[in-house]
Amino acid sequence: MEDHELVDTIDGVWRSIDEFGAALTEAEWKTPTELPGWSVQDNLVHLSSIEARLLGRPWRGLPDAPGGPHVLNDFGNENEKAVHSRRTWTGAEALAEFHSLTRERVDVLRALDTAGFDADAWTPMGQGTVRSMLTFRIIDAYAHEQDMRRAVAHLGGTASLAADHVLNEMAGIMPFVIGKKAAAPDGSTVVFSLGEPLARTVSIEVVDGRARLTDRIPDQPTTTLTMSTITFERLGFGRVDPEAALAAGDVTIDGDGDLGNRVVGAMNYMF
Repeated sequence: MEDHELVDTIDGVWRSIDEFGAALTEAEWKTPTELPGWSVQDNLVHLSSIEARLLGRPWRGLPDAPGGPHVLNDFGNENEKAVHSRRTWTGAEALAEFHSLTRERVDVLRALDTAGFDADAWTPMGQGTVRSMLTFRIIDAYAHEQDMRRAVAHLGGTASLAADHVLNEMAGIMPFVIGKKAAAPDGSTVVFSLGEPLARTVSIEVVDGRARLTDRIPDQPTTTLTMSTITFERLGFGRVDPEAALAAGDVTIDGDGDLGNRVVGAMNYMF
């Protein structure tokens, strides 16, 4: 994406969350999501806390938060403290803060020139640029939007610019999943046949011990995995158990079943 397209995309997912959130009841804000220990409101506050930090206003001096097996490291502990700090708030109050922070962030981002997008910035993968950081922020915002929407059955946003961006980024990660995590043998090909809402075919081949994306769709792939793009996202984000997805028929495997099962089991790259 061009720089302005990245800003348009993250602005779009934030506006989608804003609109969706405005229709929620207080009970819906407090509904548990697929993320252990987090309500719909907690997901929103997590996004607010990150954008506040990027504006130079980290939430400091927060009290300790309840822990749990889902808190795996210091970064996770800081996330817990951030969301816990707003648990006495109403959903409407949390949404108002989110709206204010994201509108300010959009103004800052739209004012950047090329040098501004090239500037150093923190990313979950280490030091990067503002441009690469935005890629991660789009993924995070979209993932949590879908966590919130699924929890209260207010579905939407899955055919957006952000959804398309996420799928492209996930496709780029699949060679790592297939080559390293699933240990696909040399010469094998794995094809993801992804259905609606953003249907596409993703083909990965293993050549000289390295898995890579290819435009070539083989007539007889080693393994073909058929699923919706939503299931593809949920497996990649660790939002659904691979065995449960297979048992429910959300994923079908043709060809080498052992390799297919290894790939499905290895798709969670986020946690």
